[in-house]
Amino acid sequence: MSGTISTGLKSTSVNLPHAPRAATKSRRPLYTAEQRRRRDASVWTLVQGILAPLQFLVFLVSLGLVLHALATGHGAQVANLSVLIKAAALCAIMVTGAIWEKQVFGRYLLAPAFFWEDVASFGVIALHAAYVVALFGSLLSETGMLLLALAAYAAYLGNALQFLLKLRSARLEAGRLGAAS
Repeated sequence: MSGTISTGLKSTSVNLPHAPRAATKSRRPLYTAEQRRRRDASVWTLVQGILAPLQFLVFLVSLGLVLHALATGHGAQVANLSVLIKAAALCAIMVTGAIWEKQVFGRYLLAPAFFWEDVASFGVIALHAAYVVALFGSLLSETGMLLLALAAYAAYLGNALQFLLKLRSARLEAGRLGAAS
């Protein structure tokens, strides 16, 4: 690949071997027709559709409690309980999501269509699990626990954004398929 570099005085043509390729490569569809059929027929699609916003609501309440405890020094026990509830919700959505992935893609985790979302989910789960271990093992100070919860929540937000972008991609793909037929 070649490109032009302008220095203000003259333009020079150079080789750019590592420059990104143009977006002319066709994208692989998120779902095959059969996978889309299985997705739409699966009860686990509905379960995920209920659990995801429920988990987000638990996250928002817990985040408020954690921030309040950090700001005031009061309410750490309630904040800890809320983080445990959030961790339980995360486990529920991860287990049911793995079942959904098995039904739709034929494997419990790391299907190519959701590989990076699953990898990030492992990090989110690890942070929540570290919180649970630290809480029950009394391994961190109260402030340390709350900061660990915030780290877990930041990872969760990033992962949730990944999934929202994937859902948007699937909807746009479905729209293109519908327009093409």
